[in-house]
Amino acid sequence: MPERRRIRSLPDSLRALRTPADPAFWRSSVRGARFTAVLGVILLVGLTLLFVTGLLSYAAYNPDLNRVNDKTPGKGWLGFYLFSWPTGPHWLYRLTQGLHVTVGIVLVPVLLAKLWSVIPRLFALPPARSVGHALERISLLLLVGGALFQFITGLLNIQLDYLFPGSFYTLHFYGAWVFLAGFIAHVVLKTPRTVRVLRHGIPRGEPDTLAAPDPLPATLSRRGALALVGAGSLLLLVTSAGRSFDGPLRRIALLTPRGGTDPGPGPNAFQINKTAAAVRITPADTGERWQLTVRGPAGEFRFSRAELLAMEQHSAALPIACVEGWSTSDQRWRGVRLSDLAALAGYPHRPPGVFVESLQRSGSFRKAALRDNQVRDGRSLLALEVNGAPLSPDHGYPARIIVPAAPGVLNTKWVETLTFGEL
Repeated sequence: MPERRRIRSLPDSLRALRTPADPAFWRSSVRGARFTAVLGVILLVGLTLLFVTGLLSYAAYNPDLNRVNDKTPGKGWLGFYLFSWPTGPHWLYRLTQGLHVTVGIVLVPVLLAKLWSVIPRLFALPPARSVGHALERISLLLLVGGALFQFITGLLNIQLDYLFPGSFYTLHFYGAWVFLAGFIAHVVLKTPRTVRVLRHGIPRGEPDTLAAPDPLPATLSRRGALALVGAGSLLLLVTSAGRSFDGPLRRIALLTPRGGTDPGPGPNAFQINKTAAAVRITPADTGERWQLTVRGPAGEFRFSRAELLAMEQHSAALPIACVEGWSTSDQRWRGVRLSDLAALAGYPHRPPGVFVESLQRSGSFRKAALRDNQVRDGRSLLALEVNGAPLSPDHGYPARIIVPAAPGVLNTKWVETLTFGEL
């Protein structure tokens, strides 16, 4: 108490000389250990979910099949994955990536509030009081820097604003591991105290080092501040989650691309990743002279679109789900099974994976590899029609890949060549 009276008795001219390293510089009455602990628990759950769904997204790209699938060269042991990506349920990637992006957006107010609540600690002097304290400060640097980097690059990717240097895939991948190192260290160091504070509060006689020693009069309670953070997260949820659904919900997803009305009328009126014009696909490329090349042990074969339509046709109801988090509802696709094309190429039993090449001549994922389980699934098609009509140019006419549970970029459009067994 004497210390507090001494601080408050300082004249205004001396108050102005305080620096961020002085605890009395920070005067909000909202800051406190319990406020920070509540935000920390929310982030513990949310960030863990983000990391798990991020690893699932990495696995969904089949990074082990071919280097064109993996945009993170030199990853070494960091590129581990635990299982081959399945084809069922067919909405799996729609769910996992939708959660990844939506939870990331919703956590932004929580992350900012948590950083605000502990920002005095970032300026504390001396920088390190002991070896253990130095390690804690380093882990905090990794945590804060990694979190800000991951959130900023992720949000820019969702908005399709590639302002960062280099590939998003590479930067986001390595940034995730840097963040994880700081996150694990922070959880190990802080979880015991967080649990104690939430259960019993600050022990009597122990100072609340996160609370302002000279607070200004309260204009908002800590519960009110938590409610404000929750309201911000709810607003972001309402204005972003709808991009994963068709209909009215998509129209209120105002903060993310693909949040407007569905593109155009008719059977092809659902969301598009990249248009034919954007990748310079012309009518001459997809006209009467177009042929599909199929390669395998039996040789090389070429099929016109009419010849493909004359083959046995199959249907599958599958969504399109993109890494940016948007997706469509199930569309009714119709075409030739990949397993049937594999049989023509020389694999009548247990076909292997396939290497797919597009007419697209530049840009990411103009080539992609699919696993053997994806080729064998009866719902995996070289699609020629959707919802009872021919594919539109923007949806991949004259033919595109559609595979259950696969990221949208692996559902290659404007297919030119299928090579079975050479990955």
